[in-house]
Amino acid sequence: MAKKMGIVALLLFGVYVLCMYWYIFHSGGGTIPRALQGTAADPVMFMSEKELYLSGEYSKIRNFLFFVATPFEWLVYFMILLMGVSRYFEKVATSQTKWKLLQNAGYLFLLSLLLYVVQFPLDYYRYNISKSYGISTQVFSSWMRDGIIDFWVNFVMSLIVVSVIYWLIKKSAKRWWLYAWLLTIPFTIFVMFIQPVVIDPLYNDFYPLKNKELEAKILEIAAQANIPAEHVYEVNMAAKTNALNAYVTGIGSNSRIVLWDTTLNRLTDNEILFIMAHEMAHYVEKHIYFGIAGYLLLTVLGLWLTAKCIRWVIRRYGHVLKINKLGDISSYPLFLLITSVLLFASNPLTNYVSRYQETRADQYAIAMTNDREAAVTAFQKLTISGLSEVNPQLLVKWFRYTHPAMLDRIYKVADKEGQKQEGPLKEEQKKEYQKK
Repeated sequence: MAKKMGIVALLLFGVYVLCMYWYIFHSGGGTIPRALQGTAADPVMFMSEKELYLSGEYSKIRNFLFFVATPFEWLVYFMILLMGVSRYFEKVATSQTKWKLLQNAGYLFLLSLLLYVVQFPLDYYRYNISKSYGISTQVFSSWMRDGIIDFWVNFVMSLIVVSVIYWLIKKSAKRWWLYAWLLTIPFTIFVMFIQPVVIDPLYNDFYPLKNKELEAKILEIAAQANIPAEHVYEVNMAAKTNALNAYVTGIGSNSRIVLWDTTLNRLTDNEILFIMAHEMAHYVEKHIYFGIAGYLLLTVLGLWLTAKCIRWVIRRYGHVLKINKLGDISSYPLFLLITSVLLFASNPLTNYVSRYQETRADQYAIAMTNDREAAVTAFQKLTISGLSEVNPQLLVKWFRYTHPAMLDRIYKVADKEGQKQEGPLKEEQKKEYQKK
């Protein structure tokens, strides 16, 4: 039975990979509508032929890897259960100590290490692709360092979450999911509070913005929006990427306005002010708090569905998956498998909400800065720096895009009277930008 299920799983994964390969590389899509050709939103107007070619190639590879990586993760979880690896890890961990917390730590370390090793080739390929297309500038040692930090941060978080969940399961096999959700509320807020000052600095160096004139302009916009910010931070990302970014992170007194140094080096002050006004819009319109509320709502639904599914699977296939009962930590890969499937299935909904919020933020930034030209050129430069796909295929947009496609964003912020011109990123600006 186990062998048959394993073969079926491998065949299904193979068929899925072939279907996604055809969809991404050969089904067409992503063309520019005739009405938008020749406008500021048309990539032909602001990208070179080489950039257009590389953008198309790079986007397809990234999209394909995205759609393959998550089901591959499911397959790994399934095989770990099917081959008895999870039960073996549990036996090893429980034989070393009587302390439950240490048993959980031992099991999670073995499982996390195995997952890290199995997924390493795919992660390395992603890193190598990003570097070969000129997006990543990160040396291998720095990339490995970030990966090791990721490993330990995720391990500590998992140890806390898993220990609490399996303790709740032992206390209440029927309502553990509800109690787990109630504990999720303070835990989520706590993590968001400490992330800017504890977690983020593990990966990069943050320091006050050196350009005080620009900082004063940004803080002036923040004051107009009633955002209690005293400093703007910059982060040294040039050693890792050529991409551009800026964001507002954290909640309460630990909230931060952050600019990547790549953004500072390659955008004009007006373009940066538009981007910062966009980020501040998320604060003004309380998108962070709506996001927390939505996350908690989806979490309670997800935990309830997980509890239903995991009980059914163990009751029906527990003997095949080497799971005696839900309370055994060896069932954890099944928990990961079910929650990962549910999260993937929820992507179209959560991404749709996110794209709506991003559109609102763009509109707010235009109203705040009244500078459509800076908005357009900022988006054009963001597209070039990340070799972004301006008009992705439908499934890609549904499952991957938390922001509207650049075609839509540029079209909506562009001056309607000048859309049929070359676009605000003039040829001389473009040549100067490409030299950088």
